[in-house]
Amino acid sequence: MAKLYLVGTPIGNLSDITLRALETLKCVDAIVCEDTRHSLKLLNYYDIKKPLFACHKFNEKQSVDRIYSLLEEGKDVALITDAGMPCISDPGAVVVNGLLEKGVEISVIPGATALTSAMALSGICQPIFTFVGFLPVKNKDRDALLSQFKGAKTSLVFYSSPYDLNKDIEYLYGFLGDRKLHIVREITKIHEEHIVTTLAEGAQELPKGEYVLIVECAEQEDSAPQGSIEEQLDELLKSGVDKKSAIKQVAKANGLTKDEVYKIAISM
Repeated sequence: MAKLYLVGTPIGNLSDITLRALETLKCVDAIVCEDTRHSLKLLNYYDIKKPLFACHKFNEKQSVDRIYSLLEEGKDVALITDAGMPCISDPGAVVVNGLLEKGVEISVIPGATALTSAMALSGICQPIFTFVGFLPVKNKDRDALLSQFKGAKTSLVFYSSPYDLNKDIEYLYGFLGDRKLHIVREITKIHEEHIVTTLAEGAQELPKGEYVLIVECAEQEDSAPQGSIEEQLDELLKSGVDKKSAIKQVAKANGLTKDEVYKIAISM
């Protein structure tokens, strides 16, 4: 049986592709891509003409059988996504898992990733970090996901689109409290930028391009909160803190969700 190749593609600058990746794309019999229109820009740039078909998050399960049929026919297949490495916050994992179960031989052709590039740009000396990727759409799903990382002693790395950037940062501030934030955007492109700020300050710009958010771990443990939830809220409100911020602070200090503290606040 033929082989499936997972090929890393540029995350911005089309020159950021390896010689091995180009050689592989030129030699395979078919290329599976996330979006045929997007991938044609790269393939035409390097004058690569191959049969293409799309494999995205909506048809990934169905693509397993189609790719397997090609491999059974003795045709080598390359799997690429719009940018970066397949399977890393991009389609591919379902295909790989399904084909491994069928005994298919799979090889990887490494390429650029926004994750490691952003970490390198950040200058964070801590060698351990936690990659979370894109946050879920619903807050309850975000809470469930992040609750396992809230006390992590590592930096947290997220991907964010320009449409979600501000609300993602606002959510992270409410859930994690104020922390040092690295905003890295348009990696390898003309407008590549690295901004060092905090979750409280936010992006402070009109979002454009694709983003990597690196939230550094808390510098020190907060001291244990004193008094009941009601007393903590009352103290903050009397000091002039607005209700929304008070709820966020008390929720963070006590390991509770904002909804839980909000219910207590409205009963006061």
